[in-house]
Amino acid sequence: MSDMMFIFNFEKIFIMNIIITGAGRGIGFETAKLFSKMKGNRIIAVSRNITALQKISETIPRGKNNSSLYPFAVDLSKNEFEKDILKYVLDRFNKIDILINNAGILVNKTLQNLSEKDYDNIFNVNIKAPFLLTKALLPHFNNPSHIVNISSMGGFLGSVKFPGLSLYSASKGALAVFSECLAEEFKDQGISVNCLSLGSVQTEMLNEAFPNYKASQKPLDIAEFIVDFAINGNKYMNGKIIPVSLSTP
Repeated sequence: MSDMMFIFNFEKIFIMNIIITGAGRGIGFETAKLFSKMKGNRIIAVSRNITALQKISETIPRGKNNSSLYPFAVDLSKNEFEKDILKYVLDRFNKIDILINNAGILVNKTLQNLSEKDYDNIFNVNIKAPFLLTKALLPHFNNPSHIVNISSMGGFLGSVKFPGLSLYSASKGALAVFSECLAEEFKDQGISVNCLSLGSVQTEMLNEAFPNYKASQKPLDIAEFIVDFAINGNKYMNGKIIPVSLSTP
């Protein structure tokens, strides 16, 4: 990663500069928390609502080797949001080791009830936002670095599909293919791009899609996988769409 330090007990501390979108709740929130508990990380946690993130940030002890969590409030559906994020990032670090495009929205409606506004809202956040943010940050990625796009089994080719989730699934399928393309485009720059297609996790979004359904996995379970994969996955793979699922739902 970008910098490496050694302390007297020979424990390696990797200083990683990390950006996570959709970090205000659920899987993104737990992912940001886990990164902040490690030594040396600098995490920019992006969300429309950063109240919970601010509370976590305030509990991190200040110290040379402790992580820093920077909550940043922004709406990814608004015009030129990426310029605001870029400025915020460059005020805190100039190289990026990990970008996790986790933000997403879901609308559960049949095709007959979907509107053009629904289409714009879903695709703006689920695929246009990762496109704009990745493009804005591109000159500032480290070599090596890792972009992890969080998709869904709903967008995984050949998986079971469900009524009411056509636009959500289509947007997540687009994110998966986008990841494959970027991996090929960035490989000579040392930037790996992979996509995790998540199955059922007990989040607010799952409840919107499947009211009263109880998933076997909690956000923290998947966050642990994402953190490990974001740090180590690019050592073994690039341009892969990986199903991470026990059930769908």
